[in-house]
Amino acid sequence: MTGEAPLNTRRSSNEAAPPGFRALAEYITRELGIKMSDAKVPMLQSRLARRLRALGLDSLEQYHRYLVSSEGAAERPPFFDAVTTNKTDFFREPQHFRYLVESALPSLDPGSDRFWNAQVWSAGCSSGEEAYTIAMTLGDFGAARQRFDFSILATDISQRVLQAGMDAIYEKPLIAPIPEELRKRYLLRSRDPADELYRIVPALRSRVRFSTLNLVGPEYRVSQSFEAIFFRNVMIYFDKPTQERVVCRLCRHLRPGGYLFIGHSESLAGLDVPVRMVAPAVYRQALTGEP
Repeated sequence: MTGEAPLNTRRSSNEAAPPGFRALAEYITRELGIKMSDAKVPMLQSRLARRLRALGLDSLEQYHRYLVSSEGAAERPPFFDAVTTNKTDFFREPQHFRYLVESALPSLDPGSDRFWNAQVWSAGCSSGEEAYTIAMTLGDFGAARQRFDFSILATDISQRVLQAGMDAIYEKPLIAPIPEELRKRYLLRSRDPADELYRIVPALRSRVRFSTLNLVGPEYRVSQSFEAIFFRNVMIYFDKPTQERVVCRLCRHLRPGGYLFIGHSESLAGLDVPVRMVAPAVYRQALTGEP
C-alpha cells in the first residue's frame, strides 16, 4: 500500500520512529499502563510482524488504524498477547514463599477452632508458575493444620498465558526450580517419557482460578478480600502515577492486616499507598484499629 512507511525491524539508534509507532505506544500506555519509549521500536516491530502479515498490513500506521476501528475489536486480545512480557518461573524470589507461611499467614491465623479458607491473588500471573508455586506452598502449610483450605485467583491481560496456566503443563526445564519432594507430591509426569512434560495435579489445579483482568482497566470485578496479593515484577513497566493508582486499587482487596508482595527490583518509595514495608519487597496493610 502506498504512502505509508513499510514495516522494517532494522533501525539505527538515531533514526526517527516509524509512522504509527507513537500512536501505538500511546494506545499501549493508555490501555495497559506500559511505558513504550522510542527505544522499543525494534521490539514492537518484531513482536507485531506476525500480526501484520496475518492481516495483510504493511505498516504500524495501518495496524494502529485497524486496531482502534470497530472492525479491529477481535484483534485486541492477540495484540495484548504480543506486546506484554511474560517472564516467570516457579519459586522465583523464593524468600517470599517462606515469608508467606512462616510470618504472614501465622499473623493472620484466626485460631485452630475456626475454619480458615485463605485467599491469595496472583496479579499478573503469566502462565501460572507463580500461582502454582503459591498453591504448593499453601498445600504443604495446610497439610499440618486442621480446618484449613485455600484458593488462589490468578489474573492476567494475556489470554494466551492464561490458557497455558489453565492447561498447567510444563516442560522439564521449567520445573527445575521446584524441590524434588514437591515434584513428587504435586506433579504428574507424561506417560510418554520422551515428552518430558509435567502437569500440576488436579487437587492443586482445582484451587487456582484463572481470569482475564487488566490492571489499568476501569474495573476489576473482584469481590473477595485476600490474605495476600502477589504483584511482582509488573510495576517496572508502569510509570509512577500508574504504579500508585494500581497499588491503591489492589490494596482495597486486602483484608485488614493483609500482605502485598512486589518484586525485589521494585519499590513503593515515593508512592502514597496504604501499606508499610515489613520485609524486603513485602508490605502490610494496617489491622483494624491501627493507625
